[in-house]
Amino acid sequence: MPTTVATEGAPTSFQELEALLQNDTKVKVAVDGVLRGKFMSKEKFLGAASSDGFGFCSVTFGWDMHDQVYSPELLISNRANGYKDLLASIDLSTYRRIPWENNVPFFLVSFLDPDTKEPICVCPRGTIKKAMDKAASLSWECIAGAEFEYFNFKETADSLAQKKFHDLKPLTPGMHGYSLLRPQVNMEYFHDIFDESLKFGIDIEGHHTETGPGVLETALAYSPALRIADNAILFKYLVKSIGMKRGVLPSFMAKPWGNLPGCSGHIHVSLRTKDGKSAFAVSDTELKTGREGAANEDTKFISQEAEYFLAGILDGISDVMPMLVPNINSYKRLSGGEAFWAPNAVTYGYDSRGASIRVISPPSVPPSATRFEIRIPGADMNPYFALSAIFSLGLRGIEKKLKLSGPPIAQLKPEDKATGKVVKMLPLSLESSTEMMMRPGSIAREDSVFGNDFVDHFGGTRKHEVSLWKQAVTDWEVERYFELA
Repeated sequence: MPTTVATEGAPTSFQELEALLQNDTKVKVAVDGVLRGKFMSKEKFLGAASSDGFGFCSVTFGWDMHDQVYSPELLISNRANGYKDLLASIDLSTYRRIPWENNVPFFLVSFLDPDTKEPICVCPRGTIKKAMDKAASLSWECIAGAEFEYFNFKETADSLAQKKFHDLKPLTPGMHGYSLLRPQVNMEYFHDIFDESLKFGIDIEGHHTETGPGVLETALAYSPALRIADNAILFKYLVKSIGMKRGVLPSFMAKPWGNLPGCSGHIHVSLRTKDGKSAFAVSDTELKTGREGAANEDTKFISQEAEYFLAGILDGISDVMPMLVPNINSYKRLSGGEAFWAPNAVTYGYDSRGASIRVISPPSVPPSATRFEIRIPGADMNPYFALSAIFSLGLRGIEKKLKLSGPPIAQLKPEDKATGKVVKMLPLSLESSTEMMMRPGSIAREDSVFGNDFVDHFGGTRKHEVSLWKQAVTDWEVERYFELA
């Protein structure tokens, strides 16, 4: 099975690539995560495409999002190795043109060790390829979709700096989820997001207002996992770029305001068989009465493999939380719990938006649409890491034939969460989740999930984030203690 699905018109050979770029003078390339990249001359690009790739400074793995250098203990990029070049391998299947940048050709790259030519362990695209290759070895393909909620403001980068992020003006006032009226205001921006996405090779399933001042939600079409991860990271880039043209500043921050719902980044996942059918679906016979041997009523219309997959996610989700919820602010979204439609416990349930894992199956959808919605991530997630974590855990559950522990959320009582005897709570801070991921024996450290090298490197970047937070003095502290302490 292919690891990804090529963009329409993507070249399949070097000769096709040369023909494709015959009228261009430059090419834009980007690395994933916090999207970084550069323009290359066509000649330089073609030379790299005809060989193993080109050198790209490893400091991209040694910077945080504001270009502050991580601790030198990190494995991939540090002062000790002089921030040596990594090998950036161009993925021709990611070809697309940027419609708002004069249709300049665009490609994504993955990173290899320059000596061994093997993928480096912390390359985001490499991590998801690892999970997809594992599924392919079992004759399955990883399929996923993503939904983003994001606040939008009538601001610019300059006005943000001048206002010091205070008193920002939302794109529209009030709470107007699924409103048909609100998109009439700022209509060009609203429609540009949809239309330019399609031109950029990002298929959209739904696009609407969400509850909250100036909040939009966009659902990206179900695709092979690497393709949806590429589309998800590029969608943020697209929205921010369109916003610049229209005088709008979107934010994918998980919890911008304490008294309003946060921004989710829900992920839908399933496995597909070689003949294109859902591996999570029950047979036609089982549609009548449910699958014999199902753990409970909530799982009787999903396959046994799907139940193992679900058990795998629930078994390991707490050990990979930084992969789903990566930032200090991310946990503010979860701390509100079900009151803000954000899960804070290890729960599952049939068609339940109050659970961490929503089981979507017959009778509410046809068998072919059977899937799980992972409701833990916020819009600030790195989709490569989040998807690789989910599929790695799910496949681990299938391999180990893990059984579901605990009842579905509908059978839980309020005191079950309070006591923690029946329900396992998720770690609700970046510090605690990083400690859990990095501890000896963490499921994240298993080779089939992320492995020690990845955990030590990525965990080090999260410890850096925690350290910066501990040093910060917030407005809340000043307002509370400055005069009266």
